[in-house]
Amino acid sequence: MGWESIFKKEGKVFYKPHEDMDKVVKLMKKEGIKRVLDLGCGSGRHVVLLSKESFDVYGMDNAESGLKQGRKWLKDLKLKAKLKNSSCYNRFPFKDNFFEAILSVQVIHHARLKDVNLCIKEIERVLKPNGLIFITVTKNKMKGRASKVRIIEPRTYVMLDGPEKGVPHYIYTKSLLKKYFSNFKILELYADRHNHYCLLAKLK
Repeated sequence: MGWESIFKKEGKVFYKPHEDMDKVVKLMKKEGIKRVLDLGCGSGRHVVLLSKESFDVYGMDNAESGLKQGRKWLKDLKLKAKLKNSSCYNRFPFKDNFFEAILSVQVIHHARLKDVNLCIKEIERVLKPNGLIFITVTKNKMKGRASKVRIIEPRTYVMLDGPEKGVPHYIYTKSLLKKYFSNFKILELYADRHNHYCLLAKLK
């Protein structure tokens, strides 16, 4: 079971934006940012928010059921965003230096390390120099979300039951985030209330 099945069965799943999105939006406006990508947009909670704030919004996800819900959500609110069905672990369907900011909330830990690294390289490719990122990832096994897990490679496990059954999770540390995002100038790196690491940074 993957995210396509989760969105198909559970609906939107996520409704409220990340707790720090107001801060991120204020920073993007201060920086004069216009074109933004929500990487792993799911059913659209952040593309809706960003569209309300008048950004030129793009969303990307490989769960068509989530994208369908996102399109309806936008339509119902008379908002606009460009949503694409594509995996963040393949080459992104965008030109080099296309975005001024990329947001990705609780997305790029759902893969093996080689795929995570490819995703980060693609983020660097489609982001303009000095472009902003806000990335959140898991920092532990999220105890209580599954009673059984299976390790598939170092630092990577799959939940065998629970709401994210079958979904891989790569476990980060602050030092690993600094290593993988070494081409970025880190503005903030901290843990949020839901035990995810949050990285706010600019491409060097």
